[in-house]
Amino acid sequence: MDAAYVFRVRFRLDPRGVRLDPAEFETVLRKPAPEPGSEGWRFFRDALWRGEVADEAHLRDRFEDVLGVTVTGVAFSELETDEAYLDALDAAIEADLDAFNADSVREVRHKYLGSSVRVE
Repeated sequence: MDAAYVFRVRFRLDPRGVRLDPAEFETVLRKPAPEPGSEGWRFFRDALWRGEVADEAHLRDRFEDVLGVTVTGVAFSELETDEAYLDALDAAIEADLDAFNADSVREVRHKYLGSSVRVE
């Protein structure tokens, strides 16, 4: 099983004594998705809403810690996954529908991920 949350991250370099042009850059950040049912597996519920970052300031802070640079923007692109991970995710969601305040797995995936799931 393999999956990652994919984000476009815009960051700025703040060097001392020199000037950069450009000083801001964009990169793709892949955050490994925890195994469904394990600690942190509900990251999509806690961080995304309809395929958009729910609390950008919080994710900017988290990614600044990881990258060691000033993050100026974060945009969610997709959950990049394989069939096995998606099947396991659906099973974990179905076993815990009450935590998502939803009636179906489809509703949960739409509510939090929108159409931003890419299966390889």
